[in-house]
Amino acid sequence: MSDSISFEQFLDVEMRVGTILEAEPLDGARKPAIKMKIDFGEEGGVKQSSAQVTMRYTPDQLVGRQIVAVTNFPPMRIAGFKSEVLVMGAVPGEEDVVLLGVDEPVANGTRIG
Repeated sequence: MSDSISFEQFLDVEMRVGTILEAEPLDGARKPAIKMKIDFGEEGGVKQSSAQVTMRYTPDQLVGRQIVAVTNFPPMRIAGFKSEVLVMGAVPGEEDVVLLGVDEPVANGTRIG
């Protein structure tokens, strides 16, 4: 495990629930990835992200799924694609990601805390 952070530092990380609207392979990525458009509700809008989740998911399996993402990191460029949020997942093994979601539907943009 890594070093501890303060509760205030944790509060600085904004995690929200969003629904995947579109998903397709990210061409040109060094490792297979899927690019997504995710709806974070009226306040958060639609953001895009890429995730290396191809071991467990196809693009069709992702559309309509509610996921958890960090929404206040600066955008990153991945294979020329602007990733605006960091989709969260458990990593049980190398290149294996299980997406984090919610047990029951909630409004897009709901904050994780």
